[in-house]
Amino acid sequence: MPRIGAFISAGRSLDKTLDRVRLADALGYDSVYTTHIAGRDSLSLLMAYASVSERARLGTGVVPIFSRTPAAMAQTAATIDEFSGGRMVLGLGVSHKVTVENWYGAMIEKPVAQMREYASIVRAILRGESPPDGEFFNTKFQFMGYEPRPELPIHIAALSPNMLRLAGEIADGVMLWLCNPDYIRDVVLPAVTEGRERSGKGIEGFDVVAAVPVGLTDDPDAARARQRQGLVTYASLPFYRAMLERSGFGDDLAAFDEGIQAGDVERAKAGLSDRMLDALAGIGSADDLRATVERYREAGTTSPCIGGIPGTDFDGALGAVAELL
Repeated sequence: MPRIGAFISAGRSLDKTLDRVRLADALGYDSVYTTHIAGRDSLSLLMAYASVSERARLGTGVVPIFSRTPAAMAQTAATIDEFSGGRMVLGLGVSHKVTVENWYGAMIEKPVAQMREYASIVRAILRGESPPDGEFFNTKFQFMGYEPRPELPIHIAALSPNMLRLAGEIADGVMLWLCNPDYIRDVVLPAVTEGRERSGKGIEGFDVVAAVPVGLTDDPDAARARQRQGLVTYASLPFYRAMLERSGFGDDLAAFDEGIQAGDVERAKAGLSDRMLDALAGIGSADDLRATVERYREAGTTSPCIGGIPGTDFDGALGAVAELL
């Protein structure tokens, strides 16, 4: 049976976050992922998650490749993996132009080529092999007196067919955000399968991790309003826009753009339709949440991972969705 995970990122209280990790672990969730934003460092945070959990896999969902050199990334991931008893999943992403340039002083020039180089170097280091030379990343680093787990899984965040094919070709899994079940079935799986075929592998054993926003609430309209607020940034980023257009939400983006161009953010948010939100998220009763997770499963997601919509009962949602485990 497909696995179910959770996205648990640290909010205002680290202590409450760790309690939530304990809860997810106790409920039997297969995995716990954390995002990497302008807050606590995701990899450092996973050490804390490892200290309060026993069985759940722990991963980044995702850490930008430009935030650390490949050698530093491999060292950090291997250390977390050892401390957690082999539960680390390294989720890597190229991030976005505005983030990479303004946070890390780097440039996204050829995203697929840069990801290929970076992930291949990290993989070689973990396996004790000589890292391959690249156009963008180069290192001679090798572990000395320490042997990490060579099969530590590497997942790649992907939206476009080209990056999806790369994930299938060189990674152990793909990480998806804002990809609705139809997009997963019609675009993600065919592209990933093509990538697997390039490397002489089948789709079996490849982990398709999809973030599934959920909101357990008696006020679905209020939850949708918060979800719209959270989508403002993503609706403005080129990689996500291209994916949402492929998903059939071009009219939503056009309405959003009209509001932004008029300087009316509320109008822009209103352009993101209930149809779009309901395709992406599970909002409402416990049954609504479980039905949404099942839609993702039926589309081919091997690891649907729920994440809480602000202002809703996420602890309750964890309990409700756990009934599917």
